[in-house]
Amino acid sequence: MAKKRPTLIVNHENLRHNMSTVVGWCRDAGIDVAGVIKVTTGLASAALDYESCGAKWIASSRIEQLARAKEAGVKVPLLMIRVPMLSELDEVVKICDYSLQSSFDTLKAIQEAAAKNGKVHNVILMADLGDLREGFFEKEELVDIAVYVENNLDSIHLAGIGTNLGCVGSVKPTKEKMDMLADWAEAVEEAIGRPLEIVSGGATSSLIPLFDGVMNPKVNMLRIGAVTFIGPLEDIRTCYGREEAEVLSDECFILEAEVIETNTKPTHPIGELGVDASGKVVKYVDRGRRRRAILAVGRADYGDIDDIVPVLEGAEVAMASGDHTILDIEDCKEQLRVGDIVRLKVKYSALMRLTTSENITIEEINRQ
Repeated sequence: MAKKRPTLIVNHENLRHNMSTVVGWCRDAGIDVAGVIKVTTGLASAALDYESCGAKWIASSRIEQLARAKEAGVKVPLLMIRVPMLSELDEVVKICDYSLQSSFDTLKAIQEAAAKNGKVHNVILMADLGDLREGFFEKEELVDIAVYVENNLDSIHLAGIGTNLGCVGSVKPTKEKMDMLADWAEAVEEAIGRPLEIVSGGATSSLIPLFDGVMNPKVNMLRIGAVTFIGPLEDIRTCYGREEAEVLSDECFILEAEVIETNTKPTHPIGELGVDASGKVVKYVDRGRRRRAILAVGRADYGDIDDIVPVLEGAEVAMASGDHTILDIEDCKEQLRVGDIVRLKVKYSALMRLTTSENITIEEINRQ
């Protein structure tokens, strides 16, 4: 029986190489890793890989993804990294061991949910240090909330504090930001009279102060997903082009798509131009007539054409519709024919979309 295309190949050997490398970097700096699996839409086998490579938590922003990890046999604690909705708190306390929190109302509600279910739920209070995502914005407010949780909510354990950087506000996790987080953590510890177990310094981008040797020693957890799954392919999103990431694989996930047409055509459309299939006005560069191949996969599957990279030397992604991807293959030594399979590396956003698409077959290789 012919393999169903398009196919996303998951290479677990490459994944484990990346995970072990990143966990090792962090361990050497006294930092534990929460392995974030949200970019794979919570692929349970990836969670098991992360656990086998030394991650101390498995984390995601979606409760159903953490439920799948639990069902798959993950033994390390599960961490919810999107502040949970009030409507899902019963599930959160049943499935997750830890959650990030930034709302007093949610904290009071999760106290009730945990008590009702006979649980003690661990929380990490979030500090907004300028990226303008979730978190308490003033240190004094964070300290006051921490004291309230510590003294009044007996079904909640205050495990630590954390922050998020390099996300909606693009704020870099500099030494100054890590020192600021440590200062807030020390203020909480002084107020509650005991040390915190966790000071969570952010996500993949927070590897930068670690690489630079300026990470505050108070920080002892990072929540890492992107760089382990994508490697150096998307250096700006992951590690800002740092050479340390070059040792990681960028072929943990490969999209295979079938060629449905090859032809030589103009590179500039002919006729009065309006908008493309996604409703955008596009500026086209006239490169003359060039050889091209059309693949049976499109933006409906992976999103932006900038988020896929052909493995075939000389091939370039030229344009796409929802269901077609057009490659310029004029400069390829290997000439493609209808029925051939083209392999494409995928960046973060493409991977997130591909793993949710019902039109993509997922094939896993080198599983343990």
